[in-house]
Amino acid sequence: MQIRVDDLRGPEIAALLEGHLAHMLTLSPPDTVHALYLDGLRVPEVTFWTVWDGTELLGCGALKQLAPDFAEIKSMRTAPEHRGKGVGEFILRHILGVARERGYARVSLETGTHRDFDPAHRLYRRFGFEYCDAFADYEITEHNVCMTLELA
Repeated sequence: MQIRVDDLRGPEIAALLEGHLAHMLTLSPPDTVHALYLDGLRVPEVTFWTVWDGTELLGCGALKQLAPDFAEIKSMRTAPEHRGKGVGEFILRHILGVARERGYARVSLETGTHRDFDPAHRLYRRFGFEYCDAFADYEITEHNVCMTLELA
């Protein structure tokens, strides 16, 4: 697996993220889906990575700076045909390494509560994330939770 910073202009990533958003909307009401569209990821405070095997896109993830010492993980997604192969762990390990290099004291994330999110919850818990109160502009509902990891 290879990871690279992505400019979000390729058709493969557009298709993966469109599928991600469509899937999220089948699991949660629209006002509780906080996944970003391409333009929301193409901002200076977001670094976006894709994971590849040759020319095949396996997954993606992003890190959004919220403050000089605090960042949010966004857009974690593994292509459906590559689930269970360690792609999520690979990208999460990379994102957390970059967060530490940048000197963030904490990273947080928001994710859904539908059972389809159970593998994500297990992955984050394995890396030491704990459930927490809402952060940034989020509100906790029956459809979502927030998690955080102290790095410092």
